[in-house]
Amino acid sequence: MSGFSHFDQAGNAAMVDVSDKAATARTATARVRVVMAPATLAMIQQGSAKKGDVLGVARLAGIMAAKRTSELIPLCHPLPISAVQVDLEADAAANAVEVSATVRTTGQTGVEMEALTAASVAALTVYDMCKAVDRAMRIDGLRVTHKDGGKSGAFSQD
Repeated sequence: MSGFSHFDQAGNAAMVDVSDKAATARTATARVRVVMAPATLAMIQQGSAKKGDVLGVARLAGIMAAKRTSELIPLCHPLPISAVQVDLEADAAANAVEVSATVRTTGQTGVEMEALTAASVAALTVYDMCKAVDRAMRIDGLRVTHKDGGKSGAFSQD
């Protein structure tokens, strides 16, 4: 299983030992898009969804999710998160809500999984709050777009 950090010599799943790594400032950003019908996006923008403020609730859900990542992903380290920022923006041209989640910590391992979890849960919350009016919504393109800190250095893509 060479090349995969979460397996031991025998091929068994294992948590990565980060005890020898230096604690450094680390940041990660993840993005995802929720594509929907134009009427659904208009409902979100007007604040007329029956369940309330879709973007506000999704933002809070994403922040909460980032803090609980190690409880959801079996081999993630619990991290002292310094900051979580979840932004949701309507994109009328694409009939979508764009979600961006940035997580920061000072620690021995990165926060990519926390950023991905925050973005995912925010997108799922948008879906949940709107599914009664638009069952055809889809969640597309979950990815890490930025990572900085640690031995491997910076990474960016869009």
